[in-house]
Amino acid sequence: MKQNIVISILGEHRADLISDITQIILDCGGNIVESRMSVVAGECTLLLMVAGGWHTSGKLEKGLQVYADESGLLIRLRLASKTTTDLDRVPYLIDAVCMDQEGIVYQLTGFFIERDIEIAELNTRSYPAAHTGAPMFAVQMAIKIPAQAHISTLREEFLEFCDSINLDAIMEPVKS
Repeated sequence: MKQNIVISILGEHRADLISDITQIILDCGGNIVESRMSVVAGECTLLLMVAGGWHTSGKLEKGLQVYADESGLLIRLRLASKTTTDLDRVPYLIDAVCMDQEGIVYQLTGFFIERDIEIAELNTRSYPAAHTGAPMFAVQMAIKIPAQAHISTLREEFLEFCDSINLDAIMEPVKS
């Protein structure tokens, strides 16, 4: 019987990290189903969902613990409690830019949480504006809207919300 194992890794970014981790997963009989990686200030985060047989999680736990001890990484494994197909949710993307100010992520996530909209992914970055050097902030989000939601009403509410906090944003469906 196949099971899904979620692995989270945190530590100093190294060029061979992905190669080492994927080799351990392969050696333990696992198959990477989904993954995300990000490097922030030289620190790497890696999140993987690995499918494997009943023996895979035990082998992974041992193999990754040895690697963690050698490399100084923080590694955690969990059996996935569920896998969802999200048939009752519609995927949308949010892309927003504004002058950098406190509370943007808090306000944006609050807008969606109040409406039972799931936040599936969130990426942010700060950068200087091209000609002026003014501090700017960008947010990209993947959200999942309940299928019964009225999209045009939601879009209108979202644009009004963005205007109220001086945020330039778009909301568009994911095109596959």
